[in-house]
Amino acid sequence: MTSSQTGYIWLMEVLEGNESRCYNQFRMDKQVFLMLLNDLEKIMQGSRNMSIVEMLAIFLYIVGQCQTNRNTQERFQRSGETVSRYFDIMLEIFYNMAKVLIKPSDPEFRSIPQEILTDSRYMPHFKDCIGAIDGVHVQASISPCDQVPYIGRKGIPTQNVLAICNFNMQFTFVCAGWEGTAHDSRVFLSALRKPRSNFPKPPNGKYYVVDAGYPQMKGYLGPYKGERYHLPHFCRGDEPTGHREIFNHAHSSLMGVIERTFGVWKKKWSILRDMPHFPYKKTSEDSYCYHGSS
Repeated sequence: MTSSQTGYIWLMEVLEGNESRCYNQFRMDKQVFLMLLNDLEKIMQGSRNMSIVEMLAIFLYIVGQCQTNRNTQERFQRSGETVSRYFDIMLEIFYNMAKVLIKPSDPEFRSIPQEILTDSRYMPHFKDCIGAIDGVHVQASISPCDQVPYIGRKGIPTQNVLAICNFNMQFTFVCAGWEGTAHDSRVFLSALRKPRSNFPKPPNGKYYVVDAGYPQMKGYLGPYKGERYHLPHFCRGDEPTGHREIFNHAHSSLMGVIERTFGVWKKKWSILRDMPHFPYKKTSEDSYCYHGSS
């Protein structure tokens, strides 16, 4: 590694340059990058050979661009062992931060979400809805001899990640690590019944919207089965008829927030769309760390 432009010099050039450079390279605005750096400086220290800002940049460069270890070595002028070691350190830190930060801002859900309060399609009928629950499949790297439980409908090894989001497209709960063949309802019931998962159960009178694959129970509102539901079914000139179809149309629209959130999440962090050959435990942590950034 003999380049005169070391990783630190390049990083300072990016941070001091046009705002778009920081976002393009690290998938977050400069202000957000510096705020995150400030938080990290309170809980960790740099090493003798590398500052915290470069550790953070290496981590975000890999997960945001889905860069290989070899490309990261060249960009930051560091050895492969150094890149791997500091990636693991930062992954563990973000994993622990996520367990603290990914939660509802108001555990009692006292206020009506603005997105519902200001939309006549949902008020007053959905005024007690506090979020949406759904699962998403993330590509997983599994050895061929262990792949069978992970190969579901997508035909490739995946893990099934359960998530809850509010109507501001912020994740408030995530459960990662289940095999791709695990049914959404199985993942949901396991998280709901396990005390240490800290599942944010809805207070009395409040509820989440869920799709037809989840159990119909108090606090979890699904659509009417056997009726038109998905929005494309209503986009062909056929207006919803009857109270069940009208309800399903509004319900499907509300559920769309979590699909959009998943889309932003995967679009921002390229590593989720093409998972490198990390051990499965590490890829589960990869999937658990980044929801707050959506």
